[in-house]
Amino acid sequence: MRLIREAALAFSLSVCSLWALSPAFAQVTVAISVDVIPPPLPVYDQPPIPGVGYMWVPGYWAWDDNVGYFWVPGTWVLPPQPGLLWTPGYWGWDNGYYVFHEGYWGPHVGFYGGVAYGFGYTGLGYEGGYWRNGAFFYNRSVNNITNVSVTNVYEKTVIVNNASNVSFNGGSGGTTARPTAEQLAAAQEQHVPATAEQSRHMQTAAKDPALSLATNHGHPTVAATANPAVFKGSGVVAAHPGNPIPAVLPQGHSKTSTTTGTGPKAGTEILEHKGPAGAGTTTGPSGAAGTEVIKGKGNVGVAPPAPGVTPEAKKLPPTPQISKPAGNPPPRPTPPPSPRNPPPSGKPKCEPGQKCD
Repeated sequence: MRLIREAALAFSLSVCSLWALSPAFAQVTVAISVDVIPPPLPVYDQPPIPGVGYMWVPGYWAWDDNVGYFWVPGTWVLPPQPGLLWTPGYWGWDNGYYVFHEGYWGPHVGFYGGVAYGFGYTGLGYEGGYWRNGAFFYNRSVNNITNVSVTNVYEKTVIVNNASNVSFNGGSGGTTARPTAEQLAAAQEQHVPATAEQSRHMQTAAKDPALSLATNHGHPTVAATANPAVFKGSGVVAAHPGNPIPAVLPQGHSKTSTTTGTGPKAGTEILEHKGPAGAGTTTGPSGAAGTEVIKGKGNVGVAPPAPGVTPEAKKLPPTPQISKPAGNPPPRPTPPPSPRNPPPSGKPKCEPGQKCD
């Protein structure tokens, strides 16, 4: 059977009641777009089921800013509640970038890019089993249940039309599948994100240097595990050998974290990372040179100024200045004579009682 190399770096919330997400705890979704083509799916065998009630979640390639692609092994997990099925995530070509669409739990399996993950995931729906009256019935032809006594089993041959190990949808060389009407309807149903156990499984894989594409060259020694986050001992399955896949240094990509709901985390945060312009082969985890720009978007409105910062006062236009000519000012003009103030004559005026000439 074949393994998937897609990776979803997603934050999922652990909520006691996963169907009733409180608005105070807004669901966080991380969408990753990368300009590096996803590697082909490795081929591996499914480890035996650890117990009744477990469901298979295919492995995928995840993206890390420092190491690029790394493998998240396929594993058996318990669903968040009876009646839910897993829709795997997938990489899809979108305007020059490969965007990862996260997986989710729901009552029906939705669109996952037409990627044939194997073990019942043919690229269209799920043939690994079904729910009836709160119990899961396993298709023995695609599930390894040889070591556990399971009564709810049946046998159905599954034909995979997509025999290639392409791991992305659209673009050059990707699958050409488009969502059906049933898959579009499933996308509108109520979903539950990856469980806390699935998130811990992915985070453990991110810390293991052997799972980076630069180290395993597309054929990880831990391709699948019987138990989440357990990468040693029995139940660990290695990928089949094959042609090495060169790793590419992390380069220009963007990561968008979008929260939904009315809680304090509602809003959108966009982180853009620009690394080296060229591509090459890496030999192990390393930092990616570049510049990171973080932009935040919160509630609509104008934020108040930071403490200690006074907004700049509105500037008024300058008062016009009247220029004066240089030199002494001109003499003040003499007022015209009035009848009450006649101009002085040549002869002096005689006072009463005096003799005037």
